[in-house]
Amino acid sequence: MFSKGRDHNYSNSHSTHRGNSAARSFHDIVSNISGVPNSYPRGDAHGESRRNQTVTSLLNILSELSNESSPDNGYEAHNLGLICRSATIDEKLQIAGSESFNKFERRIENLDKELRDFANAARQLGSSVGILSSGFRLRERLAKLLVLFRDNAAMLFPRKISRQSREAPIVHGWKEQRRTDIQPLPKAHPDPESFPDQFACFAEDVVTFLNCLNEFPEFTDEAVNTSMRAFECDLKYWASCLLEYKGQFRYPAVQRYIHDLTSGIGEHIDNITVNLSMFIEIGVPTIRFAQHHAASNLLNLSTVATFFSVVTATTLQYSYRLTDGVLETSVNAFWFSSLVFSIAAAVNSLLGLTWKQAMYRSPGHRVPWWVLIWIKRSPLVFLVMSVACFSVGLMLFTYATEQGFVTSIITTVFTAVTSFGLAVVSAWFVLERWVFVHYHGQIWLDDAINEATQRMLRLCLVVAMRNIIRWCFTAISGLLKRVPFKFPNMTTLLGRRNHTLPTMQEGPPMDDLSHRRDTSAFTEHPTSIQGPANEGSKPSRSAIARQRFKGAVRSVIVIQQQQAARPSMPQRIPSFDWNSTMGMSPTRPSSMDLDAIRGPRATSIPKLKTLEPVQDLSVHTALVRHLQFSPNGKYLATSSWDRSSVIFRVEDAFSIHAILVHVRGFIGQVAWSDSSYLLLTRLPRAIKVWTKDGLCKKTIERPHSVSSVVWLPANETQFFSVEGNKVFKLNIEGRVLDSYHFGGIQLRNVAVTPDGQRLLGVGPLLAAPNGMHPSRTTRVEKCIVVFNVETRRFENQTPVFNDVRDITLCKKGGNVLISFGYKTPPQLWKMELVRDTKHRKHPYAQTARLILRHTYVPTARVDFMGPGHFGGMDDQLVLCAGKEGDIHIWERDTANLLHYIKPQMFGGDLTCVACNHYTDDPFTLATGSHDGTVHIWKTPMWDGSSDDGSYDYAGMSVADQYTSSPILDSSSAPGSSQGHRESLTIHTKISG
Repeated sequence: MFSKGRDHNYSNSHSTHRGNSAARSFHDIVSNISGVPNSYPRGDAHGESRRNQTVTSLLNILSELSNESSPDNGYEAHNLGLICRSATIDEKLQIAGSESFNKFERRIENLDKELRDFANAARQLGSSVGILSSGFRLRERLAKLLVLFRDNAAMLFPRKISRQSREAPIVHGWKEQRRTDIQPLPKAHPDPESFPDQFACFAEDVVTFLNCLNEFPEFTDEAVNTSMRAFECDLKYWASCLLEYKGQFRYPAVQRYIHDLTSGIGEHIDNITVNLSMFIEIGVPTIRFAQHHAASNLLNLSTVATFFSVVTATTLQYSYRLTDGVLETSVNAFWFSSLVFSIAAAVNSLLGLTWKQAMYRSPGHRVPWWVLIWIKRSPLVFLVMSVACFSVGLMLFTYATEQGFVTSIITTVFTAVTSFGLAVVSAWFVLERWVFVHYHGQIWLDDAINEATQRMLRLCLVVAMRNIIRWCFTAISGLLKRVPFKFPNMTTLLGRRNHTLPTMQEGPPMDDLSHRRDTSAFTEHPTSIQGPANEGSKPSRSAIARQRFKGAVRSVIVIQQQQAARPSMPQRIPSFDWNSTMGMSPTRPSSMDLDAIRGPRATSIPKLKTLEPVQDLSVHTALVRHLQFSPNGKYLATSSWDRSSVIFRVEDAFSIHAILVHVRGFIGQVAWSDSSYLLLTRLPRAIKVWTKDGLCKKTIERPHSVSSVVWLPANETQFFSVEGNKVFKLNIEGRVLDSYHFGGIQLRNVAVTPDGQRLLGVGPLLAAPNGMHPSRTTRVEKCIVVFNVETRRFENQTPVFNDVRDITLCKKGGNVLISFGYKTPPQLWKMELVRDTKHRKHPYAQTARLILRHTYVPTARVDFMGPGHFGGMDDQLVLCAGKEGDIHIWERDTANLLHYIKPQMFGGDLTCVACNHYTDDPFTLATGSHDGTVHIWKTPMWDGSSDDGSYDYAGMSVADQYTSSPILDSSSAPGSSQGHRESLTIHTKISG
């Protein structure tokens, strides 16, 4: 910790002694009060006087304690303010978590309401039993999931969310009943371990509901299909990922991840709710109209068939006695057949009508094809056959009864014509159906006929016949020209017919356009087809073509103007909820030990309040990507996108020690060895090994992209290279010593425990264990893993919802700092070693377990830039920089914000921050920016004996700790770099 002066220590000890003596007096009085028995009656004046004396003594002691001038006693009031702030932060987390769950609960209730409304509307449709049953199961699954999510949230936020009662959740039944009752679920209370199974079953219920919805061919909504298919994909993805955490669903980390999933699930539920509401409003009436129209057609067909059967039965009264000859027998046969077909058409029409309106009928794809054809097609076929038989019988009846010649001929001709028309129309209907099925609705029957005609005309025989006819026509024309008789311009008319076509106006009629214009320009030079009456008044071919082109251009312009005037439909933009509830710190303010938080902070806050920028190092011309102080505190290494890395000497005024120039590739990271002698620089596909003096010892080319490099603890020759989902152990010569596979995790960064036995990695999953990927609008799962290098197995895998970027271990290895992207604050996790119950053969085997300790919440929403870092000699601080230039410094063990530096007026946004761990006197920071400048921050040398070095915190308010440091001008700042640049000794090393 920061050093103190001797006098300051003496004053602290003296003040502590006085505080202890006052405390002993206070405890003596309290013991006297507690030791006095109930021997004083309430009405005794002597007892009242002793009580008054006791209260007066207590007030005097409290007054003395409040008037003490020692920093410890003054800081005690400040600690109370910090405790109140911690309580406020915890309360905010509780409120945010409860609001997130309440929003999710309202979303589920809205979907349940839409499903209930849809069930009521679907009861009027035919074949609605499937959609009603699937909707009931979907509502039942929603009730189960809501109970699970409520129990999960109640364990995270117990003060704001109450647990669900242990009775079974209830939903309304879908069956038609005379009384409206509620049906309890058969299973009592779902277990948290059933989350993966519930997600998988939920996906199946969603797909079943969608399939039942698509069984109505009268209406198809692509929005409903898209939203439900995406939801099914994400549910299966989450179910597969959650299977990896079996047995850990009561751990706080997994509970927080499940709670964070409510935002993604809620977005899908909102999309389905909106699309389902539109389906109820538009789709259900459309389906009802289509079914009513089909039922009306069958009813009309049944009416016609019944009427025709009556007509046939009436005509049979004139012929059923005629049985003498073959002709008479044929008449009766045709008319009896017509009567049978007409009755069958009427009965089948009524049967099809009843089947279409039935609620419990099977969907079309569940019925055998011959049954479906008989129900749908047989009434019309039977009616056509009945009409045909009746017409043939009527024609034969005229000959059998020896009617007049004219009557028989007319009846025969009309029967032939009507029968031919009936056959052609029937064939047209059949061919239309065949073309639709064969070409999947892409062309019409007329297009198919034209295509078949063109194919027929291209046959060899047809082409030969056409050539013969053309030759004959040419020969006849030549002969006619030689004949002395003149025909009136016959050949001229035949020759000019090809180029006397009228100029046709393309596009829509002008009268139908919303913007009316003068159409006289389109008919300025009309052409005629009545022959060449006057050659002088007729325009030329070029003029006609030019006029037709002008008319086409004007038509296109008018059409575009008409389309531009129409209102465009707004596009549906998927909503993304990038805000999620941060994890709640398990430490309660009431459980804090004041003695544990008084000592370190008593000197760190006044020290940090003097932190100020003292030097600007403008050595880079592009963004500074990474900074790191050497372990011995003597050097600062930087990496920039200008393909250079600089090593500074850490002095009162930083000076350039060496410049490491890279010929190709951006430098993404620098890493010092434990001895501060070697330095690694990470390129996209290479790693360079440098000495502290700027000598490049080795360039190690790698076949894959390198995302991070980490030295092995207490090792100067070996380091880890993170490449995709693998970690390679390399030596400084570039030889691969070992490799570790992390499965489907795309590693962003790793950290090594001090004993070198475990690797901690962070990154997203490339795919779920079953190979599935989430939808486009859903985030992939991220996780923190602990990998045992010796056993080569995962000891712990913890899911996180936000985009995790970096991981850092403290020196002792127990605390893990996780940095996220965007506006998510960093988190502190505790890695504990517990007994491994899976290895019964080794009773003393241990495994690692991660527990969330704190979330470092800033005073306002901050867009964090770069990873967070531990600060101080003992890693007792946590530092994180904002994109706009603000710096936050928290105390590691209590998550209290010790100091906040407001955004500075630098040349660009901050990109990274680093702290010198070697010494706290002075406390030194380095920040990089977009414009390539490195800013150095320092605190003055601490002198507790001087008057300026002593601070009185008796009357300090809580808000005083958030005041920012003053901004020093670079020209007047102590130790400014401008006064030293001319005397710098620069060693520049260029490496290919």
